[in-house]
Amino acid sequence: MSPTALQSSGIVLQPEIPICQTDLPLDWYQAEFKPYAEEYLALPDRKPSSVLPWLDRYVKPAQAHFGDTLLLVAHFYMGGEIVKLVERYGGSVADSYQLALQAARHPEKKVIVESAVHFMAEAIAILAHDDQSVWITNPKAGCTMEMLAKDYMVLPVAEQLIERYGDELVVVAYMNTGGRLKSLAGRTGGAVCTSSNAHKVVRWALAQDKKVFFVPDQHLGRNTAKKLGLDLARVVALPDPQIGRGAFKIDDKVVPGGLGALDRAQMILWGAFCGVHTVFKPEHVRYWQEHGYRVLVHPESKLEVVQAADGEGSTNFLWDAVMKAPRGSKIAIGTEGHFVRNAREQGKLRGVEIVHLADIPDPAFQSIGCGCATMSRNDPPHLAGMLDLLRKGTPPDANRVLAGDMVDEATGLRDRLSESERASMIADARRSLERMIEITEAK
Repeated sequence: MSPTALQSSGIVLQPEIPICQTDLPLDWYQAEFKPYAEEYLALPDRKPSSVLPWLDRYVKPAQAHFGDTLLLVAHFYMGGEIVKLVERYGGSVADSYQLALQAARHPEKKVIVESAVHFMAEAIAILAHDDQSVWITNPKAGCTMEMLAKDYMVLPVAEQLIERYGDELVVVAYMNTGGRLKSLAGRTGGAVCTSSNAHKVVRWALAQDKKVFFVPDQHLGRNTAKKLGLDLARVVALPDPQIGRGAFKIDDKVVPGGLGALDRAQMILWGAFCGVHTVFKPEHVRYWQEHGYRVLVHPESKLEVVQAADGEGSTNFLWDAVMKAPRGSKIAIGTEGHFVRNAREQGKLRGVEIVHLADIPDPAFQSIGCGCATMSRNDPPHLAGMLDLLRKGTPPDANRVLAGDMVDEATGLRDRLSESERASMIADARRSLERMIEITEAK
């Protein structure tokens, strides 16, 4: 069964089950969305019996208006019940790799509405055909890791590395980057990667006798190096980009081990990280293992956590592990909290017990699993409003996603490239994405 086929498998929202979604403050909604938010906040409760009829008033007319040309998409990590709502209305829920391919592989879909984060919507836009438009339900939905790797932070450092190593250096850009960094990967002959194919992409780069600059997640980079059997002494992580907002000078003072270590390195890691996945500790792993659980973690976790766990992999890997686990299994999952909650619901239906790795019922641990707060900025009012405004022909331009757009997640302000700049950026970014696809899908 497809890991996203919740509805088609008969797993639907049950009546009178509360929808777990933290309501955003009204001032967090764009002016065009406030009427929908006010209606939503005025509902008597968050149960499907209240929310679904209200959503139907906006979603179904939009679907009738656009017909088969409309595509709704969301990511596994979405907060609340957006995953289930998108599937209820016939949309697609997937990991970042599959989301990036949605427009390219479905040319009949002309209007694509994404309920996830901005970099994912932008990846769809980079590969989209000219007659397809991509919209995000909330442009403020971002990624803490990507926030630590904006182009103005990374490019000054990348240019120094390119000047020092020339064609010997290639950039591998994790999907959790903006299009401008995906363009940098393409410009250096590199590629994009995801958590599921990072080892394939890095192995491809190293086979060309290249030095890899891995952006932005230092932990995925380090775990990938370990997976490929590299000497970790030849893997150098650059400083935390929160210090000085990146853009630092490459010299003996800032590089661990100095420039000599940098010259010997096979991989250079940007210093960003995911705030959700770095809460996990080896003690969490050992606790659940001692209680009879199989522990599976996402490779954005720290190396020592991945090494202690029983397995690691992408969201697809984790979801498949739940769906294929034999009845009576017990699994502790170390990844984003909303994903684990959805997995827990699926586990109950299959007689499989699922727990979040950090949710340990022992006060000595003082830890709790968390969801991605930025993804949770997409909620029912944003979905309803986006579709209704599109149907009326009055969608806010701020929600249109073009390749190269960079959005401030706090203010919603957008920096948009000129047409000529965007065309150049798309050429390089598309090259890096297509190279990833070639490497991933090679026979």
